Amino acid sequence: MNAPRTRRGTVGRDGAVSRPASGRKAPPPANLERFRAVIHRVLSRGEEHPSLVTEIACTLGAEILEGLLPPGCDLNSVELARRFRTSRTPTREALAILEKEGLVEIPPRRRPRVARHGRAEIREIYHVRAAMLALVATEAGEHAAPAEIAELREIAVRMAAAAAKGDANDYFWNNVRFHERLAELSRNRTLQRLLDSLMLRSLRFRRRTLSQPERIQRSIADHARLVGALEDRDLGLAAALVRSNVLGALRSLEALLEAEGGARGAAG
Repeated sequence: MNAPRTRRGTVGRDGAVSRPASGRKAPPPANLERFRAVIHRVLSRGEEHPSLVTEIACTLGAEILEGLLPPGCDLNSVELARRFRTSRTPTREALAILEKEGLVEIPPRRRPRVARHGRAEIREIYHVRAAMLALVATEAGEHAAPAEIAELREIAVRMAAAAAKGDANDYFWNNVRFHERLAELSRNRTLQRLLDSLMLRSLRFRRRTLSQPERIQRSIADHARLVGALEDRDLGLAAALVRSNVLGALRSLEALLEAEGGARGAAG
């Protein structure tokens, strides 16, 4: 029997999506596993879900974040049930979880689809994230021990090393770990849960901006200054640096989206 197909590739027996030969380069398997781990960590902090439902949600969510399932892509519960060798109920529950996390849209009387985020919503996400991360930086500066701040310094050094090698993928994942650790050092679990959900909505966009060399260089400088502010216990400066970094990323993303929109218009 032929393997079921998605709009972006073929689903193998292990549930993985293989790219067509003519498609863009397949992502490293490690990226999908890392995205799966991030999503699993976020979901494990909320309500308990059956293991199969969580597995489906993590797999689909990772493929969405990696771009294998692009914005607007249909998510047919019948095909997904066939893919994961289960009934439609677990797949529907998994899609409902991803809708709650902002990765899937379930319109009335229509198939679920990968969420599309408009410009206004993207701005809202970044402005809320900037405000929350400013609070995280303030609370981390209040509560973190010197040895814990030194961990952030080490991650920042790894970020700089990745950038020096031209490895944007490694830079991105070290950046994710930096902000995960910063949130942990705030000792504020409520804030961490809220940030986690917001993180899933923003990861696709953060990855795009952090693939740009000029944005990476600005990010390196911002994170080095942030660690310095935390070491000095300058909480106001730490909060201002985080806010500036996030809003700077938003400006870079908006410029990128504007350029892409202009290119599509010229091609049309």
